[in-house]
Amino acid sequence: QVQLVQSGGGSVQSGGSLTLSCSASGAMSRRYSWGWFRQAPGKAREVVAGIDSYGSSTYVDSVKGRFTISWDNAKNTLSLQMNNLDVADTAMYYCTGDRRATFGGDWWRITWYAYWGQGAQVTVSP
Repeated sequence: QVQLVQSGGGSVQSGGSLTLSCSASGAMSRRYSWGWFRQAPGKAREVVAGIDSYGSSTYVDSVKGRFTISWDNAKNTLSLQMNNLDVADTAMYYCTGDRRATFGGDWWRITWYAYWGQGAQVTVSP
């Protein structure tokens, strides 16, 4: 079992930056793949970025070039660096993971992931 505890988030003006962190604990001896999702009020939860156990990352088009996902093996911590934030990025952000080493094309599926963080609010004002 893996537990994910998120930190970071907050409020920022458009064009600003924030970093989200997600600390993983538990049975960490296996290779894991990780992701970030977000959910805006009244909308479905959507994928933002994913990184597999080999360090290969992928992003939804709307955040490419602005967001960076990373995994720190030494600290067992997943991060999402968000730059040039836009009002449209306002949402609750969730970290997620699964003990499979690669996504097999399913990085965008909510149901693919087994473990979820508690969520962190990101609010971007004009």
